[in-house]
Amino acid sequence: MAFSRRQAMIGALAAPLLGAQAAAQPKLKPTGQETLGPFYPVRAPTSHDTDLTHYPGRKNGRALGQVIQLTGRVLDTAGRPLPKAALTVWQANAAGRYTNPVDHNSAPLDANFLGVVSFNTGADGSYRLRTVKPGANPEPSGTLRTPHIHFDVVNSDYRLVTQMYFPGETLNAKDILLSTLAARRRDPGLAICKPVPVSEPGVLGFTFDIVLLT
Repeated sequence: MAFSRRQAMIGALAAPLLGAQAAAQPKLKPTGQETLGPFYPVRAPTSHDTDLTHYPGRKNGRALGQVIQLTGRVLDTAGRPLPKAALTVWQANAAGRYTNPVDHNSAPLDANFLGVVSFNTGADGSYRLRTVKPGANPEPSGTLRTPHIHFDVVNSDYRLVTQMYFPGETLNAKDILLSTLAARRRDPGLAICKPVPVSEPGVLGFTFDIVLLT
């Protein structure tokens, strides 16, 4: 059916309005860049097992501490998932020590905790990680960093290094990095994961989405 002249005029008038409405759609705030830190893994993981509560290749033994299940998605600022984004995730163990030779704090190493993994997001931009909640770890100055997990995310030609924090931690307000996010005009709330229910007894669930500029 042919469009009338009146219908064509209505369409022509509506097009700019629809375009303006689309442009006005709120965009997601990008996740803030942070430092790699001194404890970036010195060895690439040989396993891509996203369960860090056991050491790859060992049948027995489990990492000490509170087991957590961490899920989330890697998205662009329009909310579109970024499939096959490459993630490297690393953290301290439950006692607050990294599996890294430059970490000389007196907390014990955990023989069943590797502390680093690399993997890609799924087709829907999602990821799932089973690990333990990291302990607070000391800075060279003697101050304690609040519990956090590091992410190194690469998609196409864009790379983001960031850190994720936990809600309700007493050290959050004094953390050397988290407490400065607002001063750097970034929303510190976006750096804190959110609790989510899980069906497994004794396991805490959290979710943390990562938003990249593309």
